[in-house]
Amino acid sequence: MKRLPEKTNLSLRSLVWRSRILFFTAAPFLLLGVSRAVSAQGGPSLVVLVRHAEKAAQPAADPPLTDAGTARALALADAVAHSAPTAIIVTATKRTADTAIPSATKFGVTPLVISLAGGGATHITAVAEAVRQQRGVVLVIGHSNTIPAVIKALGGPTLPDICDNTYNLLFILQPARDGHPAALIVSQYGAEHTVPSSNTPMNACTSAIAK
Repeated sequence: MKRLPEKTNLSLRSLVWRSRILFFTAAPFLLLGVSRAVSAQGGPSLVVLVRHAEKAAQPAADPPLTDAGTARALALADAVAHSAPTAIIVTATKRTADTAIPSATKFGVTPLVISLAGGGATHITAVAEAVRQQRGVVLVIGHSNTIPAVIKALGGPTLPDICDNTYNLLFILQPARDGHPAALIVSQYGAEHTVPSSNTPMNACTSAIAK
């Protein structure tokens, strides 16, 4: 197990999943050469999951990104450049669609929109099924409480919701394959931000659909 760097959110220490989660804070996609080796097999070789970038306060129902969010969306396209996504999945919200724009433009991918209608469980099932139908590297852009649920639905560990002020986490899931269990890397991308103190557990974050 790689030692967790001190600058990483200390509350993430509680997320170790049977020693199969590795934590990195820089250049995670240097590790993604493995995707090319298994891309010919059924299902995706890797699934990259992020929460949408920083959102504006208004309009409350469907806010766009802030300037910081736009910058983070650009940083996401750079972060995945070493293993370009062949599919991008977003929700029917402006903040996830806008987060996807730089990556979709850079890699020539039209995002697949999954509705939030029907509630959380219906949406999570639909996203997971859409991911399983893809090949290569799939980029999923969701919400603070849907990304952990999608990871679980795809065979990953049970994670608490992402804290409301956290936007820079990047999850890389290698699906279970050939008798090997799924493996998850939790990393960071883009600008740093204010994170909860080490005394604030991530499971203290609020939970509601489409944050």
